[in-house]
Amino acid sequence: MDHQDTSETVHRSPQGPIPQAGRLGRAISAGGVVFAIGIVAAMLILIQEVVLRYFFNAPTTWAHETTIFLSGIAFVYGGLYCVARDSHIRVVLIYDAVSPKVRRRFDVVISIVCALSSAIFAYAAWLMVERAAFTPAGDFRLETSGSAWNPPFPGMTKIFLLAVLTVMAVQFLVLTVNYARRKH
Repeated sequence: MDHQDTSETVHRSPQGPIPQAGRLGRAISAGGVVFAIGIVAAMLILIQEVVLRYFFNAPTTWAHETTIFLSGIAFVYGGLYCVARDSHIRVVLIYDAVSPKVRRRFDVVISIVCALSSAIFAYAAWLMVERAAFTPAGDFRLETSGSAWNPPFPGMTKIFLLAVLTVMAVQFLVLTVNYARRKH
């Protein structure tokens, strides 16, 4: 089978999300630049920390936790970004060997399974957020790191994970509908 017939080359937009991702996919793809900037900021913070620590013997209390937070949320967002752009890793041994009509059916089924999985993971994330963002009395209070600086990054990360998984489930539903409609 010619490589041009594979779903990947038919659906892929080299500079952005796949058309089947719709407006949501375009918004997700555009949001990626924010997290790319976060990675650059994390790098600059680490360079600053090295200079302060080893040249001036004046380390900060916030640099490591901030870079871990920035990197962590970028990696979490990366999963959603890959869904919108259809750039995730997949095994195509069977997928590439079948006709485009069967591939479209695979796309629909895979998107349904991924939407359900994302929704289940979002529910699990909600269970984490309940403990990380609310006191037993029901008051809002974010979980903190417990370090000398003690930022609320653990609670914020869990809330962000919940949001990303929820949007991911919706994105997979959009993909399901558009694959079923054969929207290109």
